[in-house]
Amino acid sequence: MADENSISEIPASPEKLKKAGVIVPHSPTWYQRFAAWLLWVLLNSVAATLRYRVRDPHGFMARKDFGQAIYCIWHNRLALCMKIYFAFGIKRHQTAGLTGLVSASRDGAFLSAVLKRFGVQPVRGSSSRRGAQALLELMTWAERGYDLAITPDGPRGPRYIVQDGAMSLAQITGLPVVPVSYFLKWKIQLKSWDGFQIPLPFSVGEVTAGKVFHVPREISDSAREELRQQLETELRAISRD
Repeated sequence: MADENSISEIPASPEKLKKAGVIVPHSPTWYQRFAAWLLWVLLNSVAATLRYRVRDPHGFMARKDFGQAIYCIWHNRLALCMKIYFAFGIKRHQTAGLTGLVSASRDGAFLSAVLKRFGVQPVRGSSSRRGAQALLELMTWAERGYDLAITPDGPRGPRYIVQDGAMSLAQITGLPVVPVSYFLKWKIQLKSWDGFQIPLPFSVGEVTAGKVFHVPREISDSAREELRQQLETELRAISRD
């Protein structure tokens, strides 16, 4: 634990933190917070009209001994992931809450405001910016008993390619990785890099929990790469566009 002298040496303001070499993520502006509120209202309204079907081929949701986990979902399925977590995840496996990894960019600032609206604690960072700091923060939230959520192909792709960050997080925290996806019968699919999916009212959502993966703390690079490929294969298998 740091003493008072070491704590006082840590810069308090964003400007001083930047000079000290600490990357400070962009904070949501007032209009981003307002837009996040509008999106929260819209998503809640649409989600209330949806009908869900749950596929659990590996028996994950039926397990009573399951605690914290790292949930992985593709970036283009962010729209409903929080509603699905609180509807199906936390009710079956009681944890302290959910923490989600969000980019430290200006776009990430908006998404972080959305997550907070849904009661999810955002952690800011990516492989290209603030990655090490974000990893430490995620570890802290895991120690507090929170589930972790990550989009393994985000924030910039390539689409449906699992980056190594998910494996690193699982190896360090010791938490199991649960791939989750859903299929929407009626949706709008944007022409963005990820093909982002927007649910339409009164659609049917088929939610699927995939095979659970465990990454040992002591593992070779080749074995970890094999697990990464297996996770990618599983996520692709449970995802229909």
